[in-house]
Amino acid sequence: MLRIGSTTVEKVHEMDLNGMTLVQLMPDYSNTDFQNHPEWLTDGATDAGGHALLSLHTWLVRHRGLTILIDTGAGNDKRRPQQKVLDQLTNPFLERLSAAGVEPGDVDHILHTHIHSDHVGWNTRLANGEWVPTFPNAEVICSDLEWRYGSALTDGDEDAAAVRRREAGLGKPVRTPVSGTFLDSMRPLDGRVPIRRVHFDGSEVLPGIRFVPTAGHSIDHASIEIASDGEVALFSGDVFHHPLEIHVPELVSVFCEFPDAARRSRLSFMERAADSSAVVLTSHFPLSSAGRVGRTPSGFEWRFI
Repeated sequence: MLRIGSTTVEKVHEMDLNGMTLVQLMPDYSNTDFQNHPEWLTDGATDAGGHALLSLHTWLVRHRGLTILIDTGAGNDKRRPQQKVLDQLTNPFLERLSAAGVEPGDVDHILHTHIHSDHVGWNTRLANGEWVPTFPNAEVICSDLEWRYGSALTDGDEDAAAVRRREAGLGKPVRTPVSGTFLDSMRPLDGRVPIRRVHFDGSEVLPGIRFVPTAGHSIDHASIEIASDGEVALFSGDVFHHPLEIHVPELVSVFCEFPDAARRSRLSFMERAADSSAVVLTSHFPLSSAGRVGRTPSGFEWRFI
C-alpha cells in the first residue's frame, strides 16, 4: 500500500500478461537501439526471451472517506475472441478486492481512464445469463465523448462514429476498441447505477481529483491526478504500457488508436509527472506498478518504487 498525503493507494492484481515480445508490443522497437543502454531494460519488466512482462490490475484508492476504483480490469466470462488472453476469464479478482477490505457494495466511485476491454470489464458480472453491475452503489465517471463513440460503434452507426472522430480532432484511427466491450461492460450500467459522463477539461470531478486529458491511446483517454496534503498521485492509464516508452518516447504500443496523439500525450504526461514529483501509478507495468518519472539530460527515465 502506498500513501500519498492522507490518501492510500493499493494495487488489486487481476492477471499477468507476459506473452508479447517487445517488438509485438511496440513495433518500432529495435534491439539495436538499446544495446548501449541496458539499464533501460528494467529487471522484472523484460525476460531473456525478449518478452514484455506486463500486469493487469485495478487501483484501489481511499481518499477523503471515499472508496474509489481507478479502472476495473478485464472481468470474468467476457467473450473476447479478438483477445484470446482475455477471453472468458475466471480470475479471483473480487476475492482479492475483499482481501484488501472492500466488498463490491463498498465502492463509492469508479473512475475510468478510457473504455477499453482491459479497463472496464469488472463493471459488470454475469448473473443468470445477464450482465449486471458488479458495484451496485458506485457512481461511474467516464468520458462523454468516449461513451458516445463506443455507443456508435456498438450500434454499427459509422456516420455517428465519424462525427465523434471529427469532434476529437485526432485524425483517422489505426484501430478501434475491441467489439463487445461497450455492449457487455458499459451499456448494462445505464439506468442501474449513477453514470457521470464528463468533458475532460482538467476541472475537479471529486475533491482533489481531476482528469488530465491524454487522448491518443483511445479517442478521449485521460489520466487521473489526485492531490492530497501537498502530494500528488498520477494514474497514467495507458499513456504507456512498458517502461521503455518513457526512455524512448517515439515508441508507441500496438494497442494505441491514434499513435501520433498518443506520443504527444505521453510527453505531456511525463512533463507533468516530473515537474510535480508525482507518484505515478501505471496500468500495465509489472512489479509494484508504481514509480516516478525523472528528467535526464536527454529526456526522461523511470524508477520503480
